[in-house]
Amino acid sequence: MTSKKELQLAYILLVALLVVGIFSYAVPARSPDIPVRLSMKAANGNVLFDHKTHLDENGYGLSCVDCHHDMESDDPEDAVSCLECHEPKMDDEDMPNRKDAFHQQCANCHLDFGSGPLEKDCSGCHGK
Repeated sequence: MTSKKELQLAYILLVALLVVGIFSYAVPARSPDIPVRLSMKAANGNVLFDHKTHLDENGYGLSCVDCHHDMESDDPEDAVSCLECHEPKMDDEDMPNRKDAFHQQCANCHLDFGSGPLEKDCSGCHGK
């Protein structure tokens, strides 16, 4: 049989864990200013984009304005989503649509870094 002190300790531990669980669930988690990863939906497979790899000095060491390039400001704090300017289907011939903008920006940059997708090899980026 268990002693009364052991039973009290078990109840105290149970209540403490319950309080911690409720507190952890009730307090909303703060989302990061820069999303860690983005999954961009595409017809031939989603593309997983990792901000950390692109921004980290051990990765490509880019700045926000290197990709969010056509902003009114060069301040990274003013970065906007690509979809602000590049809509999925656009009638404006001067502005590339989302698909073309991603292909131009991403593929050209990766080719410059020597880690680009092979020509006509869609699976290098899509379907991950």
